[in-house]
Amino acid sequence: MEDRELEWDEYLTLSREGQGLYSEKGSKFIGYAFPIRNEEDLKGRLEELRKEHHKARHHCFALRIHPEDPYQRANDDGEPGHSAGTPILHQILSHQLMNVGIVVVRYFGGTKLGVSGLIRAYGDAAREAISNSLIVKEFLLDPIELTFGYPQMNEVMRIVSDFGLIIENQEHTEICRYSFGVRRSIKAKLLERVASLRSVDVTN
Repeated sequence: MEDRELEWDEYLTLSREGQGLYSEKGSKFIGYAFPIRNEEDLKGRLEELRKEHHKARHHCFALRIHPEDPYQRANDDGEPGHSAGTPILHQILSHQLMNVGIVVVRYFGGTKLGVSGLIRAYGDAAREAISNSLIVKEFLLDPIELTFGYPQMNEVMRIVSDFGLIIENQEHTEICRYSFGVRRSIKAKLLERVASLRSVDVTN
């Protein structure tokens, strides 16, 4: 897969769970690829899959999280070293994915595949799971809150439109408070634009 050109504050992840299947010599490998934010998310889904596939011999996984300070982990769950978790992780890396977990469940078919066969099987199941999900682009965001009076509403909404901001929270009382997650590469320009307005306070 060709590398995608990403800006410094962009990363790729999955928008939904995808499943993949690989079979060889009676063994069945079922892959599950899904978006996560932390290891607890992976542990929760892994526990669900262990219950769902309680007769399976292995539940191998890999994850990659924290776009600002990447952390990755792979687990072979009893398979020969680096024959399961590592090829799963390789698929995450080759697709340039972040905040993603993949679990591959194996039902043993009675015939050993060898290390090379396992590497191919776990990798292919993981790749199929990714291909059956949807890869999306996300951004590193910083929180910003604007506080202003009703006379400034039109000017603030013009900024919202010009910068493509999504209002996460809003409050309308005697004053208005709007909260956003602002992409880091446009943050400086946004703050400069806000500074040119009268009676609009910013918290970041």
